Amino acid sequence: MNLQEVQKGPTEDQLDQACAWIARLRSDSISDADRRAFASWMSDDSANRQAFDEMAELWGDLGAFSHMPLNELYPESVPTNQSAAASTQSSRKSASASTSGWNLPQWLLGGGAVAACLTVALWVGNQWLQQAPASQQVYATAVGETRTVSLADGSQVQLNTNSELVVTFSRDERRTQLLRGEAYFDVARQTARPFTVAAGEANIRVLGTQFNVERNRSNTRVSVTGGVVAVSEARTASGLQPETVKLTRNQKVSVSGSGLSDVSRTSTDEALDWTRGQLVFDRTPLNEALEELNRYLDVPAAAAAKVGDRTLSGTFELADPESTLSAIATALDLDQDQSNPNLTLLSPKHK
Repeated sequence: MNLQEVQKGPTEDQLDQACAWIARLRSDSISDADRRAFASWMSDDSANRQAFDEMAELWGDLGAFSHMPLNELYPESVPTNQSAAASTQSSRKSASASTSGWNLPQWLLGGGAVAACLTVALWVGNQWLQQAPASQQVYATAVGETRTVSLADGSQVQLNTNSELVVTFSRDERRTQLLRGEAYFDVARQTARPFTVAAGEANIRVLGTQFNVERNRSNTRVSVTGGVVAVSEARTASGLQPETVKLTRNQKVSVSGSGLSDVSRTSTDEALDWTRGQLVFDRTPLNEALEELNRYLDVPAAAAAKVGDRTLSGTFELADPESTLSAIATALDLDQDQSNPNLTLLSPKHK
């Protein structure tokens, strides 16, 4: 096989360019030069076209494309009962396009991502006439229990201890909600039905990929081990649009009431330590480490105000979480105050 015939997937830079094109095509002020530049970009590399398909599908941009000047982007979509003058003008445009090489409207109406989006949009517009009842399932684990569930679409979800997930599948979407705990998602790809996860302050949207979601009291952390994931704020201050970031493999972000954190690096080992019965900390604040460990403890632990910011590094086994708590206290030279039967308090040792 000729190596040049092997199709490469889009790079992160091409995916970013595709996102930029989607934003530009949404503009009411899109120009002829913009459309020619877009057609040129699409024809330069098949990976550009694939990147545009993936981004259009990922962002679920039916609403965005509805704001595009469709009568200009899709002249062939003008109804056939238009005036003879309009038909003649359309024919001239088609003839002109055929002599200029790449024909943007023909590609769009010939099976590309936007044409698919338009088709789906028409279907969704009449969805209320024929909506099938949604199917809902609830999956939960007790303290100390983990569980792997197979969903109806072929996706798999690993639930960590003390977790609860609500799954609602309908004809047009695959919605889930992580009510508490942590879950690793291996999502089957379905371009016509995006997969979404609502978890605390975060909304997550994918088509088919692998990622971990950890819902805590103060934030929700999302770590990606494969594919592309869109993470956005669930809500924001009045009058502002929720912020959204795109994560790719080995990237993570946290979402809290104050917004999105900076995107940072991670690894599969770090994201999935709990699936191997371990907790891996790397300069992790004690408060954050205890929040993770508390999923496994019968009696929760907390840090005194003076020591909550102390950082912890190391790998700790989860088979005996009480021993892990003692190991953390020893590593940071802390006392365990168990005078309250409902809380273990880690505080500085009295000297």
